[in-house]
Formats: sequence, C-alpha cells, structure tokens
Amino acid sequence: MSQGLAANQGDVLLLVGTRKGAFLLASDRSRKKWLVSGPHHAGSDVFHLAYDPRDGGTVFVAINSPIWGPEIQCSRDLGATWQAATRNPSFGEGRRHPVEKVWHVAPGRSSEPGVVYAGVSPAALFKSIDGGDAWAEVDSLTAHPSHGRWEPGFGGLCLHSMVLDPTNDDRLWVAISAVGVFGTEDGGETWSTMNAGVRADFAPDPFPEFGQCPHKLLGHPAMPERLYQQNHCGVFRSDDGGRQWLDVSDGLPSRFGFVLGIHAADPDTIYVVPEDTALDGEVGGFVRYVTDAKLRVYRSRSAGRDWEPLTNGLPQHNAYLHLMREGMATDPLDPCGIYLGTTTGQIFASRDDGDSWELLADYLPPINSVDCAVVV
Repeated sequence: MSQGLAANQGDVLLLVGTRKGAFLLASDRSRKKWLVSGPHHAGSDVFHLAYDPRDGGTVFVAINSPIWGPEIQCSRDLGATWQAATRNPSFGEGRRHPVEKVWHVAPGRSSEPGVVYAGVSPAALFKSIDGGDAWAEVDSLTAHPSHGRWEPGFGGLCLHSMVLDPTNDDRLWVAISAVGVFGTEDGGETWSTMNAGVRADFAPDPFPEFGQCPHKLLGHPAMPERLYQQNHCGVFRSDDGGRQWLDVSDGLPSRFGFVLGIHAADPDTIYVVPEDTALDGEVGGFVRYVTDAKLRVYRSRSAGRDWEPLTNGLPQHNAYLHLMREGMATDPLDPCGIYLGTTTGQIFASRDDGDSWELLADYLPPINSVDCAVVV
C-alpha cells in the first residue's frame, strides 16, 4: 500500500494521473527537490486528480478501473487513506448507456462549500453538494436541444473541461469533444452553445453552432471574461465570456494540440505544445506527436497575438512525444512553474516562466494528467 505524501503547508503539490495509478509529488517553494508518493490505485487508469484547498485540503481522483469501472475517491491526508463515494456518477433510468469514464474533477468555489463537479463520458456534467460523497447529474445540460446530434471525438464523447467564474456562482462553462463549449449564467438551469468563431475544419460547415472539438478549455480568475481553448483546429481566445472567439493560431507551427496553460499571475500569458495530426501524404490524421519531433512549448505574452518557442532544456531531436489534454499545469508561484507530462512517462518542468526546462521525473507509466496546487 502506498504511503501518504509528507508535504508541508505552502509546498508545491503535483498531482499526476497515469494509466497505472496516481502519483503525488511535493517540493518546497524552491521546486528543486521533490518527494514522490505512489502509485495510488495502482493498475487503474487515472484520468485526473484535483486538489481542493477548502476545509483543510482534499485530493480528488478520477479512477477508471478495468475491473470496477469509473469512480471518484478522495483523500484528506495526501494519499495515506482514500474514501470511496457512497454514490458515484451514474445515469438515471431510461438512459441507453452507463457512465463509461470519469474525465475531470473540479472543486467548487470558496463561496459554495461542499460543491464539486465532475465531467464524464458519454458527455455529462455531475455535481456533488456533500464534498464528493454523492453525485447527481446536471441533467439540464444533456437536455439541451442539440443533445441528439452530439458526436464523439477520437477519444469518445467526453466532457473534459470545466471553468467556474470565481465572481459569479451562477456562471460556468464546459467543453465537450467533439461538440464544443457550453455556458450557463443561471446556475445550470439553462445552457447556451458558445462556439462563434471557432473552426471545425472536418465538418461540412466550417463554423457550425456546435460540433467543434475543443481539447482543453481554461479561464483565469483575474479576468473572468477571458477564456482560452486549445482546439482540434487551432488556439482560440474569448474576451466576452465565450460569446465570440478569436483565432490566435498565427505563429504556431501547427494548429493542432491538446495541452494548454495560463500563467498564474498574468491572463495574457499562455502556453501550448503544437502537435501534428498528419504528415504529408498521410490519411486519417493520427500522427499525434510534437511537430517536427521537437518538444517546443510555445509561449504568448500577448494573449495569443504573437508566439515564441521555448526549447532550453527540452529535447529537439527525435522526440516523438505526445501529451494528453490534461498534460500541462502551472503553479501560482513567482516566477511561474510549468509542468508537462508525456505518454512516455516523463515530467518536464520549468521554474522560470518557461525560459528553461529540466526533467523532473522519468519512467512513470503513461501520463494522462498533471495538476498543480499549493498545500494548505
């Protein structure tokens, strides 16, 4: 049995989900030496972990066991013990499919104690009001008139991203592959499609109301109207809460990619890792490794108006690396730390806003997700 992580208040915490369990890493604010705990839930496909700083600190884990199926567990002692939910996300009677996988867990705001959200496949949003012990579907989303025409992406029909407006408890955005972004401004009573200006190059109509394939959606607490998404067909920014999107892909070597990061102190600074879908003459679009086999993190300090490649310390030759949609995280320190997790088991880290990089961990199982927090 894995031991809990011996972390102190104020330490930087990395939460890593892999195809063979979860790992917790902690360092003091120098971020030079890291303690490692895990694997927790060894053998299970862990899609995501999240740290909830409310009520003394809780780790939530989205487990997809090949034997027991999808479930959400939590730990209040950094992995020493885990508590299973009394009622995991499940659909009510009349639904043709069960919940297949739990993709993402998002703690609620400080103003809504006990609230936690989860995204699953087939695409649906679940909410707990008791700290993750029992889950109920937010069925107003799947009751949207477009629901019968939702189509899956290559990874399935999954709700994988949630952005909570920190200033308005009634405002929430979600992203679904391959459907698009939806938003609510009335606490989930009603939902609107929010995809104007986002390309869907694979569709007959390149700018449909819905049917786009967002890979990751993020917001910044300092600017609630500002949203970013790394999409199958480019990187996009919204300055009006998702009502209209601007294409900010110019300057990148590929429009395609999965990961996205935002600088903790600056909503204008973002990070992406371009990947290729297809090489010349290839049909099908399943190359999916970093463009030119070079691991380059592209940074924009102008909200996507221009980009610069960051390569110092990253492999630039024969680097056939791939990052899943949850494979990038940023910490809240100054300078900002950025963390990348690959499907070949490496974690690359920067302690200086991305200017230089080092290999933080190697030989892990294929990494599904990296998340970051500060221990309370």
